[in-house]
Amino acid sequence: MPGALTNAARKWTSPSPRSGNPSTTSYSAWKRWGGIFDLDGLRRQIDGLNARSQAEGFWDDQDAARALMAERASLEQLVEGYDGIRSELSDCTELLDLALAESDTDVVAEVASHLPTIGARLREMELARMLSGNEDRSDAIVSISPGAGGIDAQDWAEMLMRMYLRWCERKGFKTELVNLQQADDAGIKDASILVQGPYAYGFLRAENGVHRLIRISPFDSNARRHTGFAAVHVVPDLADDVDVEIRSEDLKVDRFRASGAGGQHVNRTESAVRLTHIPSGIVVACQAERSQHKNMATAMKMLRGRLYEKARQEKEAEFAKTYASNQMSIDFGSQVRTYTLQPYTMVKDERTDHKATDAQAVLDGALDEFIEAYLLKAASEREAAEKN
Repeated sequence: MPGALTNAARKWTSPSPRSGNPSTTSYSAWKRWGGIFDLDGLRRQIDGLNARSQAEGFWDDQDAARALMAERASLEQLVEGYDGIRSELSDCTELLDLALAESDTDVVAEVASHLPTIGARLREMELARMLSGNEDRSDAIVSISPGAGGIDAQDWAEMLMRMYLRWCERKGFKTELVNLQQADDAGIKDASILVQGPYAYGFLRAENGVHRLIRISPFDSNARRHTGFAAVHVVPDLADDVDVEIRSEDLKVDRFRASGAGGQHVNRTESAVRLTHIPSGIVVACQAERSQHKNMATAMKMLRGRLYEKARQEKEAEFAKTYASNQMSIDFGSQVRTYTLQPYTMVKDERTDHKATDAQAVLDGALDEFIEAYLLKAASEREAAEKN
């Protein structure tokens, strides 16, 4: 019996195979969560939001009301998750005490079988703790554009677009393709996706940067190995009350006919909009709607997000070398992640050194481990900086 209990304890406190560090799902780590999650503070926040939602005229501004309700739901989910895991862990502890007293190895095995699930939920909550920035709960706008590599880069950009759509599907996030410009020969010239879901921006900001593909090119008749690059820009879908100054004299507005499928009306009228922010050189475009007015509104939202993200990252030294608006070099030596398909398969994140040998699974949307590794590293660096 002591051996069984020892094995169960080892299972609960075993090192994380991904990080090589002691698991944060150990019982000792769990006891610290009450301090990390200021539960009393969270409950006071929920009470305050409840009081505001019951005020007269609350629904007069429906956008603001929906934002408040979404914030309340997020906080409630966090508190309920903590309380639920704490209750389950307490039950497991009681069962183990009974099993020890009665030498019941079956009960020990049953408790041990629940631990991986509890550990996984704890890990999800730890990630939620890391996503504590002002905009981390926001929806996200993901923009993808090819860089060096010609037709292979264009094809690679389309592969990345598919990868992120698959990841969103796995997470249950809603997606809307707000801009897509197909290349003449293969792949895409540009694409922007609106991603709607809890902490969409908080997760996807880990994807900011240049992504590199190494493979035998399907466009090379001599079957030689080629390298293609594509840039990924992720920005928050900012609420209207977030202040981002855009002066009209700093904007160049181009209107053009939407390309691709969409019906005769879309292609006959100049409904698509391209905005160029002259001081920064940032360019955004939207052609998803038949209405030029709606496309303009979406393009302005994308531009506000890009400018907000640019300002945020310029203030943080760890981002200065990996992101610099449209001036970022989409070429050799600038990549944040490399996807190798030949002569072997490997996906490696250059920032965290996290690797996966099943490259196809990653391209099919298995990005969680890469995102998690990045968030853990960023949080560690931030905590170390704060101590200094």
